[in-house]
Amino acid sequence: MSRIGRMPVQIPAGVEVKIAEGNVVTVKGPKGTLEKQLPQEMSITQEEGAIIVKRPNDLKKFKSLHGLTRSLINNMVIGVTDGFEKTLEINGVGYRAQKQGKKLVLSLGYSHPVEMEDPDGLEAVVDGQNKIIVRGIDKEKVGQYAAEIRFKRQPEPYKGKGIKYSDEVIRRKEGKTGK
Repeated sequence: MSRIGRMPVQIPAGVEVKIAEGNVVTVKGPKGTLEKQLPQEMSITQEEGAIIVKRPNDLKKFKSLHGLTRSLINNMVIGVTDGFEKTLEINGVGYRAQKQGKKLVLSLGYSHPVEMEDPDGLEAVVDGQNKIIVRGIDKEKVGQYAAEIRFKRQPEPYKGKGIKYSDEVIRRKEGKTGK
């Protein structure tokens, strides 16, 4: 059995879960509603305030889908109750971030400012001039938007300039040594 897959997903108070035809799971909570089409081979049932995921047999494909399906449902429940957030830090002289309405304006040493529009359901909050916090209820979208922001100027290994995740460690390299 999959260690993650066999654990039931507890449904907290104030969260409503509906399992429709074709394994379409809808989770409604205080922060919003999420809907996801999950693999149809898995059997998803709701019993006594918990969701249980079972697999049809022990083929390798179903073993891997078992834990994945349970994790996706768990992330939906966490998202509608607490939400997700990713923190990014900007390092470099003259590098800064500003918020203009729903636009995130980044000055990253290019000849022009980089503007990014917040996607639906997500918000980017600028804390100071060099800290960006991406918040939302969908873990996948939060991670994707944070990765897109980071991609605008990835950290370089010599001086550490660029946009990095707050928990990311940049492996530094030694520069050229002259004679």
